[in-house]
Amino acid sequence: MSTNSGPEAANDTRESAEKGIETARAAFSNLLSTARKVAEAVQTSTNTSQSTAGTAVNRGFDYAEQHIAATLDLAHKMVHAKDAKEAIGLQGEYMRSQIETLQAQAKELASLKPAPKG
Repeated sequence: MSTNSGPEAANDTRESAEKGIETARAAFSNLLSTARKVAEAVQTSTNTSQSTAGTAVNRGFDYAEQHIAATLDLAHKMVHAKDAKEAIGLQGEYMRSQIETLQAQAKELASLKPAPKG
């Protein structure tokens, strides 16, 4: 634990937060990579990789990756916010962006059509 005060303590806190964010980013990247490999193995064994279900699963992983990246980017920006007003602005911008992204993703998933049978 640091015994610094004032600006030095704030810098130490920012550095610790940055390290935590980067650790989280790496952990989520590894988790998604492993989950994708498992999903690919399941799709291969069940012959769903080319089906609508397989496409939806792959898109789901893409969407999760996008949302995690956006959340970690927000955390990075929040660590460097100069004051509460800036932090609140960043949060509002993030929420607007996430809503737009979710709407676009929902439309994309809704547009997936099942492959013809037989």
